[in-house]
Amino acid sequence: MATDHAIGIDIGGTGIKGAVVDLGTGELVSDRRKIATPAGGRPDDILEAARELLVEIDAAEGAILPLGVCFPAVVKHGRTLSAANISEEWIGLNAEELFERELGREIHFINDADAAGYAESRYGAAVDAEGLVILTTLGTGIGSALIYDGVLVPNTELGHLELDGHDAETRAAFSAMERDSLSWEKWAKRLQRYYSHVEFLFSPDLFVVGGGVSKHHQQFLPLLDLKTPIVPAVHRNNAGILGAASLAAH
Repeated sequence: MATDHAIGIDIGGTGIKGAVVDLGTGELVSDRRKIATPAGGRPDDILEAARELLVEIDAAEGAILPLGVCFPAVVKHGRTLSAANISEEWIGLNAEELFERELGREIHFINDADAAGYAESRYGAAVDAEGLVILTTLGTGIGSALIYDGVLVPNTELGHLELDGHDAETRAAFSAMERDSLSWEKWAKRLQRYYSHVEFLFSPDLFVVGGGVSKHHQQFLPLLDLKTPIVPAVHRNNAGILGAASLAAH
């Protein structure tokens, strides 16, 4: 059944948040609810926390809506193949099937950076963008999403490109700036090296930069010299919710 609303749940290493999304506008049409991610991040504990959140949202909505869940892992055919800031018990787990069975409804499981990228392509900085859009989230690591003419190419993991003998994200993520006490200028030099390399490999038409640090984009994006336009993401805290909901419905 077609619907103009869907639920997105964003599971992170520290918090789990969810809301009902208007699929036409990308606006939240319910309160955004959030609970702490259970210590250890084990599957059963996170599933129970997600159930608690979903019960609240369902009760407020009064209807069973399509449900998308985004997650800090490579997700292939509903199976989680990695685990970032959560229990290693997720590795190799058929998470989508587990959630569907326990929550009693169809679910679309997706990587969190992919959800954020899809949200930007439908409702944010990359609406109507033609060709290849690469979203990167700069945080503890570097998440990535490739969107080609509005179609998501999932699980790219461009933070793990090897660059100058290092996993790129260990040098260029926002956490590296904090760890090494870098100025914006010194961090921008590392970002320049990273984005120049990604630009060389993929020749994108647009870069979108997300993650919490993107609210300070004026401190570092103008310092980058690229052939490709590079812009801040529009939806930071809600990007995962929006993308997960939209992909569940579409």
